[in-house]
Amino acid sequence: MKVPNLNPKYKSFGNDSRYFITTGGRGSGKSFAVNVFLLLLTYEKGHKVLFTRYTMVSASSSIIPEFIEKLELMGVVEDFRITKDEITNIKTGSSIMFKGIRTASGNQTASLKSLNAITTFVLDEAEELIDEDTFDKIDQSVRVKTKPNRVILILNPTTKEHWIWGRFYANRDIPEGFNGIKSGITYIHTTYLDNTDNLSQSFLNQIAEIRRRRPEKYTHQILGGWMEKQEGVIFTNWRVGEFNDNYETIFGQDFGFSVDPTTLVKLAIDKGNKRIFLKVMYARTGMSTTQIADFNIRYAGPHLIVSDSAEPRLIKEIKLKGCNIRPTVKRSGSILSGIALLQDYDLIVDPDSTELIKELNNYVWATKGQTKPVDKWNHCIDAIRYAAQYVLVNRTKGSYTIR
Repeated sequence: MKVPNLNPKYKSFGNDSRYFITTGGRGSGKSFAVNVFLLLLTYEKGHKVLFTRYTMVSASSSIIPEFIEKLELMGVVEDFRITKDEITNIKTGSSIMFKGIRTASGNQTASLKSLNAITTFVLDEAEELIDEDTFDKIDQSVRVKTKPNRVILILNPTTKEHWIWGRFYANRDIPEGFNGIKSGITYIHTTYLDNTDNLSQSFLNQIAEIRRRRPEKYTHQILGGWMEKQEGVIFTNWRVGEFNDNYETIFGQDFGFSVDPTTLVKLAIDKGNKRIFLKVMYARTGMSTTQIADFNIRYAGPHLIVSDSAEPRLIKEIKLKGCNIRPTVKRSGSILSGIALLQDYDLIVDPDSTELIKELNNYVWATKGQTKPVDKWNHCIDAIRYAAQYVLVNRTKGSYTIR
């Protein structure tokens, strides 16, 4: 077997920590090192590795070829049986299963947490998982008594609003780029500077240009530093401030599905000074129709709620329970027009509205041409669009086109 020379920092995988936080920017070699470690681990009997990403449409066309490449490099392809979603070491029976948390058929958390005898749980591209509860459910299934239990997170750090920062870094006195063990958690951080022998000169030249022209991008994407806010956020016209009830009040609502939260946001709109005061009344997952209606009545009272229109039956049931609620009317282009409308106002966010602050720090464009925002970090923001566009644009026209 030809074992690749790995950065000495990755020898830390051999300790008895449960959690391994593996961070780094582009070209750092972190994924390569983890993959090699997992393949070597299968040469010990009794290991069952669950390798996940938040989205994994087809393991056989995405991640498994990467592992096959490592097997070929090590010269041990014949030691393994490879299927569309699993790699098994024939000599020991230990295996690596590849599963997406979210697939074409929906969220798979329930089926993942019920898998038996998992000894190592790997979450690749961990920054894409924004729901800590989903992580907890799978984490708690790793409890085999006869083998070391490992939970390995691989990520390019995102903003400090992410739950990974809050859970593994905040209030722990972990400096940027830390390597070592603290409070039983192993931190491994590498950059392209640890991996230059394996990188092309053209790639290194590209990095040098990014460092010269865009130092913030270099710090985040290349060195793997944590950010206060996501690069290229859509809304920069906001600040934290006390909510002011002295203006026209309306509520916006977005309904959650599966792991997404149902949100209710209160708006007070100062048209004269072009200000919108914002306060999140609740953002909760797993709510029943009765719970939504009860919370709406408690927080909105008789005030109008403009809601997502995706569930007419749900809206009708909520209305029958006494809520003053009406759905949006969705038309092409209204997402962009709603964003443009909100960008034209100063947004003042109540300091307790942490969910909205997280969204504003992470809501970015999905396309370079700024024609489509990402479909995440938007549950409070969507609710705000529904209500703001109804008040400021569409109510006077007799219809409203919020999407």
